[in-house]
Amino acid sequence: MEGMILHRGAIEVKRHDLDLVPLPEETDSYQPVSHYDLTDRLLTVSQDILTDYCLVGEKYALARQGQQMFAFLQFRKEEADLGLCIAYRNSYDRSMSVGMAIGATVFICDNMALTGEIAVMKKHTKNVWTTLEDLAISTIYRSQRNFQTIQVASERMRGIPFSDADAFSAMGNLFGMDIVSPRQIPIVKEEWLRPRHGVFRERNAWSFYNACTEALKSCPPSAIMEKHIRLHREMEKRLQLCQ
Repeated sequence: MEGMILHRGAIEVKRHDLDLVPLPEETDSYQPVSHYDLTDRLLTVSQDILTDYCLVGEKYALARQGQQMFAFLQFRKEEADLGLCIAYRNSYDRSMSVGMAIGATVFICDNMALTGEIAVMKKHTKNVWTTLEDLAISTIYRSQRNFQTIQVASERMRGIPFSDADAFSAMGNLFGMDIVSPRQIPIVKEEWLRPRHGVFRERNAWSFYNACTEALKSCPPSAIMEKHIRLHREMEKRLQLCQ
């Protein structure tokens, strides 16, 4: 999973390091969610439900001296170009709610394609663990349907020609909508004009999409899930226009 997380504001760690960050004290209105226990439960639930998939990668990052945690779990079904990805986050300083998103990993470049909504627990309340368990189960059950949607979308994108003019127009639109930043635009352009992976040299919408997901690797950790989902929605709109 080289290059998958998170070049700004976070430090990559091992799974056991998540258990070394002191858990905040519980109060009458606040129930902390352990980074380590959250990961353990997600791994257990996902491996129970995704019986046709194997866990092939896991990556964790901490920010703000461990007060924020970001993680990705990668699953693979046979020898496929796309794999299932579960992205999630947590905080101890109440700066973020618990969040999860489902998508795909493009194994050739470890890029993500996230779709759907982010399933979020708004507050760390007294019943947070019960709600989180239900949330994890429902999210992971939906993951296979969402993954099929991404597979179909990727095939459609491969069949849609994309010229330099199309790519530059789309870059301007993504910049104007604050999906890619001024610093990310040159990355998109470079990956489009001179892709580092030969599979993306074909001039189609899929190659452009992956140029964008390569650039989004430099997103701030707290924004990376939302940015990927917004990118996917915009690409879906373009697919509809091309029908």
